[in-house]
Amino acid sequence: MTAISLRHVSKQYGQHPPVLRDVNLDIDEHEFCVFLGPSGCGKSTLLRMIAGLEELSAGELHIGGKRMNETPPAERGAAMVFQSYALFPHMTVFENIGFGLRIGGVAKDEIRRRVTEAARVLQLDALLERKPKELSGGQRQRVAIGRAIVREPKVFLFDEPLSNLDAALRGQTRIEIARLHSRFRQASSVYVTHDQVEAMTLADKIVLLHAGSDAAHAGSIAQIGAPLDLYHRPANRFVAGFIGSPRMNFLPAMVVSVEEDAIDVRLSESGERLVLRGRATPRALSAGDTLTVGIRPEHLLLAADPTGTAPAAIVRSVLLVEQLGETSYVHLDQPGGTPLLAKVPGDCPLRVGDRQPFYLPEASCHAFDATGAALQVRRAAMALA
Repeated sequence: MTAISLRHVSKQYGQHPPVLRDVNLDIDEHEFCVFLGPSGCGKSTLLRMIAGLEELSAGELHIGGKRMNETPPAERGAAMVFQSYALFPHMTVFENIGFGLRIGGVAKDEIRRRVTEAARVLQLDALLERKPKELSGGQRQRVAIGRAIVREPKVFLFDEPLSNLDAALRGQTRIEIARLHSRFRQASSVYVTHDQVEAMTLADKIVLLHAGSDAAHAGSIAQIGAPLDLYHRPANRFVAGFIGSPRMNFLPAMVVSVEEDAIDVRLSESGERLVLRGRATPRALSAGDTLTVGIRPEHLLLAADPTGTAPAAIVRSVLLVEQLGETSYVHLDQPGGTPLLAKVPGDCPLRVGDRQPFYLPEASCHAFDATGAALQVRRAAMALA
């Protein structure tokens, strides 16, 4: 069953360009949906529109099959966890968690039952009599989450709830949110973040919004899909560059020739040739057209042949090696362009100044036409000119 449905939803303030434009989206019951994108792309605004804190400029919003455009926030069956904890400093943890229930006229015994259960789930049992000033950042965030849980909502809405926590607490609290979601079989979760690690680890479905700086596409959806769909099959260059850490390497290229089952391209900055086989192109290509070839740092593989004459190899000079223990990041010279980055084993012996060949695995290459649209990859192979 569809829990949330948005049809042709837009948001515009006055005469300014739209913040969101023509958003169409379905979120299923018990699905964990993450709104992802850079600052200014409209993801928090979209969440607030679902919550009822922002009005829709156009389109329709349905929750549980009912139109919600004019429905007040309190009647939408949604509970929201904000970026700031927004706890009452003079109240105990118990009172903070149960505040909304008390205001709603829920019986005292029922309030105690719900608050006690939420505290048990969130491991706050021993902290119920403390005030917020006596809690750590992670504990305060759990209290804010508990306040949402006790309402037993149809939809949980999270607006960057981990951004105020340090790295260790973010990881711990992220796991707790995932475990909580699995406990509530009926409720759906909508989560806003700019952190792709949170998105990739939490989401059943990612909704990636275009950057606000992209005037032509700002506020529109770049791609919707499961985390690994966006990672392995990005719909366009924006998605490819946003998903994945470190970001994908991009190499400018030009089409040399187009055959029925292959596109022969030359890398613009080095002259090396790349043959892209079995690709479905969004438009007709011809010799002289520009393309961008993409390869992720983790897919640039160390080649054993030091001469670089083996098929599917490019040779680059090492500019910098960042040793992180388990892995190392090797920065490689790219003639006339941004240096390439390769993710290699931590014990890799490469040093600055070394000349090293790298394989571009045929199944890991991506290509994007001049509009940024992806050429769907089934097969790719590298051949040096």
